[in-house]
Parts: sequence; C-alpha cells; structure tokens
Amino acid sequence: MNSQGRTEEITLNELFKKIKNIVRYFLSKKIIIIISATIGGIAGFIYALNDKPTYTATLTFTLEEQSMGGGFGGAMGLASQLGFDIGGDGSIFSGDNLLQLFKSRSIVEKTLLQPYTENGKTFSFAQKYTEIYQWKILPQNSIDPKQVFPKGLSRATYSRSQDSILGLIYTAIITNNLKVDQIDKKVDIMTIEVTSLNEGFAKYFTEALAKEVSDFYIATKTKKAQGNMNILQRQTDSVRSELNQAITGIATETDNTFGLNPALSVKRVPSSKKGVDMQANNAMLMELVKQSELAKIMLRKETPLIQVIDRPMFPLKKEKLGKIKSAVLGGFLGTGFIFMILLFMVAIKRINSL
Repeated sequence: MNSQGRTEEITLNELFKKIKNIVRYFLSKKIIIIISATIGGIAGFIYALNDKPTYTATLTFTLEEQSMGGGFGGAMGLASQLGFDIGGDGSIFSGDNLLQLFKSRSIVEKTLLQPYTENGKTFSFAQKYTEIYQWKILPQNSIDPKQVFPKGLSRATYSRSQDSILGLIYTAIITNNLKVDQIDKKVDIMTIEVTSLNEGFAKYFTEALAKEVSDFYIATKTKKAQGNMNILQRQTDSVRSELNQAITGIATETDNTFGLNPALSVKRVPSSKKGVDMQANNAMLMELVKQSELAKIMLRKETPLIQVIDRPMFPLKKEKLGKIKSAVLGGFLGTGFIFMILLFMVAIKRINSL
C-alpha cells in the first residue's frame, strides 16, 4: 500500500512538473503569442471593415380554404349528374407540400425571370443576382447575363447553356438565400425569408416569389371549377345564339304569313316549328343560366384565400459583423493557432529526444 501510494505521488509530482514546464515554455514564448494574437485581432478588424452587411426580408402569410358544405351538397350532386367534374378536397398543397412550392425550380426560375427595377433601370432578378454576387456563382468567362437572359425571350426557347446558368443561380438561391418555414404545425402561418447583400433585391424578390406561388396555387386549386364554368359559359352562349335565331325566324315566318287565308294551314308550319325551337331553347337557356351561376359560386368557394400578414418593409433587418467582436475573435483564433504550433514543436522535440 505504501509503495503504491509513493508511486501515485511520484506520478502526480511528475505531472505537475510537466505542467509547470509547459507553462514556463509558453511564458518564454509570450512575445510570439502576443504578436500572433495582435495579428489575428488586426486581421479580424480588417475583415469586419470589408465585410458587407446582409439584409433579410421576411414575409408571413396564412392560408384559408373554404369547404363545400351545407346546402351545396345537393347542388354538387346535381352538377355531377349533369356531367360536370366537381372534384374532391384536392388539398395536395397543404402544410409542408405548400412550403416545397417555394423551393421548386419552376417557381423560382419564373420569379428570377420577372422584371426588377432599380434606380430607373429594369432588368430581371437573375441579372441582378449575378451583379450582386459578382459572378461568384457563374463559371469563368461567362457571357453578360443581359445576353444570357434577354428581355422578352420565351423560357421554352432557352439553350442548354442558358438552362445551365439559370440552374446555377437557382441552386445558389436555394442553398444560400431562401428559407421557408411554418411557424406552428397547428396553425397555417408560414414565413418566407430571403437574405441578400442588396436590400432592394431581398424585399422585391420575396414579394415576387410569394405572388408566383400564390398564383400557381390558386390556379391549381380552381382548375376544375374554372373549367366547368368555362364549359357552361360556352354552352350558354351557344343556346342564347340559337334562341335569338329562333326568335328572328318566328318574326320572319309571321311576316310571310301575315294576312294569309286561315284555310291554308300548311303555310304556318315553319312558324310553328320555330316556336317549338324557341320554347326548347328558352328552357335550356334558363337551366344553363342557373348552372352557370352555380358554377360561379362553386369557383368562389373553391378559391383559397392566401392572406399576407406581414410584408417586408424598409429598412430591412441588417446583419453585419461588429469590428470589436471580429477583432476579439481574430485575437482568440490567432492565439489558438500559435498555441497549436508551439505544442506541435514540443511534441516533435520529445519524439526526437527518444
């Protein structure tokens, strides 16, 4: 027991000696450590001076969908019997699915190709993005983005190189600039955040992206109801035209048989036929008008309400690394770096001495 105690005591003494030696070694190198910390602090300060601020635009919105219930059940059944597609719930874009729309390539690219005006000059968001980030996302020797994305050129006619460059911009935005989230899974309140070095780009791109998603979402949700209403409208216009022709035909035949001998009934047959057509068309028109109004009501009920709660307002949230904070952080990094080098040199000496 005593021998073991002495062994432990010797080990602890050796450990303390080693620690003291290391401390003495670092103290002997204090000038180098101070110089390294100073250089790190200066580097951090210079970095903060050259660091550009970032701006974050935040837009929050809520989604409200109206359900077809109550007295519309019978009306929907009647519409189904008449051969119109009334669809079902169709909530394929609720929750996380709706959030993914903001990150879809087609939606983001459509937004990138929309016009953006700054200081009286109009260009696309894609052109502005490449200008802000000074070609960092594009391959070297790329051509001018104004030539890559000329104004008014159809997206369907883009070449392979144009698609490639637009894809690079899309990837950069999704990775570095765009964030979408749902504040609470129990509440349909969602947020869009766009971060950029340009305050105007952050604000207007956020709003343009939200509008693009809103238009696509509403168009998709109301596609069936809109199609049914268009069919009814065409049928109503056609029957109304036939009814007008029948009314004109009756007037013409009446003029032709005016003052005719009552005994000559055959001459009145065309007028009677036109009268039957008019009555039939009139009944059809009345029913179609009712169905058209029903279709309009169904379209309004199917149209979801995307209500913006908060829009990004100038001035936007600004983030920039502070000079003092950056200098202190640089000093710590410089000190840590020189400590690692000194420890590495000590380890090399020990290995060589073995």
